[in-house]
Amino acid sequence: MSSPSLVSPVSHPHDLPVLDWTHRLTQLGSRFFTPLQPTPVAAPRWAARNEALRVELGWPNALFDDEHLQAFAGNALMVGSQPLATVYSGHQFGQWAGQLGDGRAIWLGEAASAQGPQEIQLKGAGRTPYSRGGDGRAVLRSSIREYLCSEAMHGLGIPTTRALCLVASPEPVRRETMESAAVVARVAPSFLRFGHFEHFSAQGDTDSLRALADHAIAHHLPECRERAALWQGNVYAALLDEVQERTAKLLAKWQAVGFCHGVMNTDNMSLLGLTIDYGPFQFLDAFDPGHICNHSDHQGRYAYGRQPNVAYWNLYCLAQALASLIDDQEMTLLVLEGYKTLFPRYLGDAMRAKLGLIGDLAPESEREADWTLVEDLMQLMAAEKVDFTVFWRRLSQAVVMQSTAAAALTDAGWSAVTDLVLDRPRLLEWLARYTVRSGQNSFSAMGQQMLRSNPKFVLRNHLAEIAIRQAQAGDFSEIDTLYNLLQSPFDEHPGFEAYADLPPDWAGQLEISCSS
Repeated sequence: MSSPSLVSPVSHPHDLPVLDWTHRLTQLGSRFFTPLQPTPVAAPRWAARNEALRVELGWPNALFDDEHLQAFAGNALMVGSQPLATVYSGHQFGQWAGQLGDGRAIWLGEAASAQGPQEIQLKGAGRTPYSRGGDGRAVLRSSIREYLCSEAMHGLGIPTTRALCLVASPEPVRRETMESAAVVARVAPSFLRFGHFEHFSAQGDTDSLRALADHAIAHHLPECRERAALWQGNVYAALLDEVQERTAKLLAKWQAVGFCHGVMNTDNMSLLGLTIDYGPFQFLDAFDPGHICNHSDHQGRYAYGRQPNVAYWNLYCLAQALASLIDDQEMTLLVLEGYKTLFPRYLGDAMRAKLGLIGDLAPESEREADWTLVEDLMQLMAAEKVDFTVFWRRLSQAVVMQSTAAAALTDAGWSAVTDLVLDRPRLLEWLARYTVRSGQNSFSAMGQQMLRSNPKFVLRNHLAEIAIRQAQAGDFSEIDTLYNLLQSPFDEHPGFEAYADLPPDWAGQLEISCSS
């Protein structure tokens, strides 16, 4: 594939790079990637710049000047960058899809930062050898969703890739309809996926598989060396063990906040346990364990309630890919058993925190009783399709208002909660059990803990849609408004209560698919 021509690289005084590049991934060799340059887009303009992330990473102001706009659009190269696209394979919707790869994401390199080396990708920067007939572009609609959601997840304390900036272009891109192009620059310590390992395993290329695993352990997961002591010194079993635990923690956080990924293919699973590849995602409005957020998911494989089991299935695929390195089937299966123990525990802890019932050292009998309390509440919420985010936030506020656990459940402070359900006696019975469980704890202290666990603001589909429609008309201000709210979603943000309201009726008509 021939590389498109670009305008001159971004220049600086004495041609010094603005970022300190390392490019450790390139040391793996040409079997792992294809060097290529981004494809320029017409008339780029800044749509959003994540100043907080730039400062957090210790990167200079010059990174967001108009000169670098061309670099983040894919129209120029930053001094020291080394663009490429990586190859991987994977299972999509439960079926082996064969070779995939970075079809519209171009890796610029790895740059030093205040938080350690960070890889930078341009998503939507043009065709690669792995585009499989696609145009390699991203549309403004999906790019806004990714920019906002990756930062929303970070604000919620959920591991994720980050969004550095967003560039818009009037260049036309055809999806279901004709749309305009955009490029989002995303950042992560590593973009390695389960699918990178599946690729070389499927090819029977054990040497490359081992090189990739050694690279991941040396540069991204060094704790595996110490963890190997649990597995008779087998560092590859330790690698799988580290990944399964990170994945269990991630899925527990997803479920606790009502996040639906929508397309949990193995090539969309991060080796580091990050949320990656924001496409047809959704934060639940009405609570429904069977909710399918991806309009393309006709069988409901990736429904909200199925995500934890899908994650285990994906880990099993990763285990199969690593099998030749671990070289011990019984040990491999034992490693995977860890997920079945860890995920329920992490989810239980997350849900207990949402109820203000904290304490990692709680006895197992207490944890089991608390989980019964959680399950009974979730069944009630599911039966009445109660709004997930609003319910938990109102419950938190109601608890704050009570001076003691013995406060009468008929008090006005509880009405904001009980008004959300039709079966009020059932909820009151649950609240009575909840207050008994709380014992002599300070309801005010519990409530403050709950306010730190139950966000007021999440990126609901209709909020993103409003920002998208305004951006398509040339007004990017709503992106900044949402970004500011989602950076600190547990804060009250007086004056912005409408962003935390129940969704409007038209929100239920929105459809998102893999093209989103």
